[in-house]
Amino acid sequence: MIWLLRHGDAEDGDGDDAVRKLTDKGVRQSEWAGRALAELGVHIEACLTSPKVRALETARIACEQLNLDLEPEVEQDLEGGGFDLATVTAGRGEVLLVGHEPDFSNAIGDATGSRVKLKKGGLAALEDGVLHVLARPAELKRIAG
Repeated sequence: MIWLLRHGDAEDGDGDDAVRKLTDKGVRQSEWAGRALAELGVHIEACLTSPKVRALETARIACEQLNLDLEPEVEQDLEGGGFDLATVTAGRGEVLLVGHEPDFSNAIGDATGSRVKLKKGGLAALEDGVLHVLARPAELKRIAG
């Protein structure tokens, strides 16, 4: 299973886009995503994240909520501008990717033929070309308890 988590809500971008941090809302969204994954019994074997600060923060917070001793790995292909889902996830087992739009929605579309838009803090799950999960932050909050 490949899980895709769009970074949480972030500061407005007046300067360098790469250093924008999560807002308090973004932190909560990241916590909900991690707790929801834990409630669903998901066991992530690897977490790959964009190097941009908001994505890296989202990845760390979500992994903390999963109670796994898992340090997110920076994956330059997730920085923005599109990526090949199969190449990035090859040999990783059950993986959580943390990154950006429109890249994630495009990757979901390429893999499944589905047309989706992943909200900030939203989560999707794919397996064998099938979209199994598409959840907005409010739904993740309810799952997280």
